[in-house]
Amino acid sequence: MESSATARGRDEAHLPRDGLLDRVGIRDMDGWMAFSALGLVACSLLTLHEAVGQAAGGAPQEYASRQALYGLVGITAMIAISRIDYSRFRELRVGIYTFLCASILAIFVFGITARGSTQSLELPFFTFQPAELGKLLLVLALAGFVIDGARRGSESQRTIRYLALGFAPTGLVLLQDLGTSLVFGAITIAIMVAAGVRWSHLAAIGAGLAALIAITLVLMPMAGAPVLKQYQQERLTSFLSPSSDIGDAGYQQNQAKIATGSGGTTGRGDQATQSRLGFVPERHTDFIFAVVAERYGFVGAALVLSLFALLFWRALRLMTLSKNFYGTLVAAGIAAAIMFQVFVNVGMNLGIMPITGIPLPLMSYGGSAIIATFMMIGVLQSIHIQSRAGQRGLWIH
Repeated sequence: MESSATARGRDEAHLPRDGLLDRVGIRDMDGWMAFSALGLVACSLLTLHEAVGQAAGGAPQEYASRQALYGLVGITAMIAISRIDYSRFRELRVGIYTFLCASILAIFVFGITARGSTQSLELPFFTFQPAELGKLLLVLALAGFVIDGARRGSESQRTIRYLALGFAPTGLVLLQDLGTSLVFGAITIAIMVAAGVRWSHLAAIGAGLAALIAITLVLMPMAGAPVLKQYQQERLTSFLSPSSDIGDAGYQQNQAKIATGSGGTTGRGDQATQSRLGFVPERHTDFIFAVVAERYGFVGAALVLSLFALLFWRALRLMTLSKNFYGTLVAAGIAAAIMFQVFVNVGMNLGIMPITGIPLPLMSYGGSAIIATFMMIGVLQSIHIQSRAGQRGLWIH
């Protein structure tokens, strides 16, 4: 009895003890991914505090302090979600998809209008944009539907089914916000590509989208039945010749380009008049990259883009490390959602993309957007944790 108890005591002594990182649940996280996300939030707080403070109506600390609170909530959500086995979301695909569509539809009934668009719900303690969370919900649900129907029907039928499932909420969001609907479309196409949809089918979809854009921007206005509002049409077309458009869309893009170009190598610091004096519009949201480029120059802009590149690389890496194909599709969808927003937002700050109101992830001010992005990163961290657990032959609960 004593010898067996002694042996058991020796075995227990050699078992690894849970440290602080284990109890918090971050030991097995992807450190580089976490570093890039936290670095971007830090850049956002610095920019909001130092360069955009006066946009808060004389309260320089307001935007930065609120963004810090949103960041803390987002980080907490990221850690919590990372501790969940992401594969469980596949089992909940129908419920997730139903909630996605219902939350978007709720905007038409209960939504509040701000700056000409209705895309938010007024909740007791904060304003919530369902479409921001909807980006993650669409990824989780659509990836699950792809796995569920991978062997049902012909290839053409599967392509049509995936397209319908992705474009149904995309169409609902389009009625509320053009920019967010483009992100939904990018998620749908990215998951279809990762799922192995034929390139001929994707080419046909691309041709159909091009025809739809031509009809929306050219033929319908010529027929006297425009689909988009006038300001939306101007924003989509002004980037082609911003100097000839002295209206709102052309003004925004011209001022952003001036701010970006005037930053030089190391930036203008406190002499960044374009942003500090308010010439750059929406400098805390849509055009925060122009503020970074003017105040901190090429060095600051390169740092921000490098952090995004690091985040994108780690997300793509998970497509090959995932323990199952569902994780591969989810990683592809989340990577596409984040990087599409970066590409469009930075492009519109440089004057090479239309103004669509797409924020810069983890940089632009906004609670719903930053929390939803951290939740996406939490799912990516879950994929990483589960892949490491599979390599060790353990199961993470």
